[in-house]
Amino acid sequence: MEIKEVKKEATAQKEHKNFYSSWKTILTTTHHTDIGVMYLVFSLFFFFMGGFASLLVRYGLTRGGSIAPEAYSSLFTIHGVSMIFLFVIPAWAGFGNYLVPKYIGAKDMYFPKLNALGFWLLPPAGFLIWAGMPNVGWTAYAPLSVYAAGWGMDMTILGLHLLGTSSIIGGLNFIVTIMKMRAPGVTYRNMPLMVWTQLTTSFLQVLATPVLAMVLTLLLLDRNLGTGFFNPALGGDPIMWQHLFWFYSHPAVYIMVLPGMGLISQILPSMSRQRIFGYSSIAVSTALIGFLGFGVWAHHMWTTGLSITARVPFMFMTMAIAIPSGVKVFNWIATLYGGKIKLSTPMLFSLSFILSFIIQGVEGVFLAAIPLDYQLQDTYYVVSHLHYVLFGVSAQAVFAGIYYYFPYMTGRKYNETLGQLHFALTTVGMYTLFTAMLFLGLAGAPRRYYQYLPEFFNLNVAASFGAILIAFGALVFLYNILSSWYRGPLVENQEDPWKLADYGLKEWPDQ
Repeated sequence: MEIKEVKKEATAQKEHKNFYSSWKTILTTTHHTDIGVMYLVFSLFFFFMGGFASLLVRYGLTRGGSIAPEAYSSLFTIHGVSMIFLFVIPAWAGFGNYLVPKYIGAKDMYFPKLNALGFWLLPPAGFLIWAGMPNVGWTAYAPLSVYAAGWGMDMTILGLHLLGTSSIIGGLNFIVTIMKMRAPGVTYRNMPLMVWTQLTTSFLQVLATPVLAMVLTLLLLDRNLGTGFFNPALGGDPIMWQHLFWFYSHPAVYIMVLPGMGLISQILPSMSRQRIFGYSSIAVSTALIGFLGFGVWAHHMWTTGLSITARVPFMFMTMAIAIPSGVKVFNWIATLYGGKIKLSTPMLFSLSFILSFIIQGVEGVFLAAIPLDYQLQDTYYVVSHLHYVLFGVSAQAVFAGIYYYFPYMTGRKYNETLGQLHFALTTVGMYTLFTAMLFLGLAGAPRRYYQYLPEFFNLNVAASFGAILIAFGALVFLYNILSSWYRGPLVENQEDPWKLADYGLKEWPDQ
């Protein structure tokens, strides 16, 4: 009987490694590693789709007026929606699915079939959003989103509903899995920090996403049944849209950032060959960031006419988040001190992650100050800050995670030279692009405009040059991953490709 079970398990493991070899296994698999890989492939597909839209935006800005204003609005809208809802959030679901059961010593997620359902809601959602091609900005501010003509906005709302349902399903599954399926030796005091960030993120998803579903439903009713929730002509309040939207969307920032912090907290000690510094403080700061994240949404609304008694508490709460964030930065840097640092591709992206995290944090503190925000609101300064968060932090963590876990996932090595070329192109392009946006904002250039004053031309050209470098880096990344997946040299030990055991470290807990 035991021999049969061993053979059955070996057959199952072989199927998991090659699940993508047939459509049947792709469509029917419920194993957490398979679902995780599919999430990652889906997210990278829309990374390239959203990136292509951004290149068209930069082309239009470099050659002023070459893209019609309606098309320009659709392009920057679909770029933002794709990168947030179709790239970053699904990427973290992918890493979570692949890694959380392994890190807690579980064989699978608590609800495997529900887990598969969460993924298969994504392809129709992506289709609806791209077919709709909304042109109201990714924030869909009312009353513009109420009055937007055609079915595009309605299709986008339905697509976002599917994404939200997937997010809630995934969040509940992670919470139950982490709470109920930890191996005997894995406790809240020693479980990997990536699991801590995934648990906190899951609570944010479960608590915040229903608010997005509600506000999208109200918008759908306004558009199709003549209700007046956000239509001022019918007594509605467009500001209520902003309150409800940002009540979800600021916690969503941490949904997009916290898992990246968790991955970096795994990669840094591995690549510096020593244990993480300040484990407990990083875990506590993770939970604290998640808690405080629900109390800062109004800092997106300083210029909407909120009373000073409402604005001041939100300002101080926003600045307070810098404290647990600073704790993480201190501990990451302290982890590097005295270590035998291996400057591999995931380590390089992790170091750039820390730099970008510091830059966006400093930018955020300035935006939190009400008088400064009055000057910087709706300028390219805000665009720079947003991109340092979502690309400089989130996307770089995704790249670091893919390179770091690639040998674990495939049993093969990626090309280190191409990986470092990808890093060089990406970081030079990123800091060129986002720094140009920063100076455009300080000079007063407004966001969302398809044309601009002549004095902003040089900075727009510099920004477009940076975007082109990022695009070339992305192509190098794609070639490296695909070629290494099929032809890369085999690793000596797939369970320990980075040779952590030589330094008294281990990736997975004892089963």
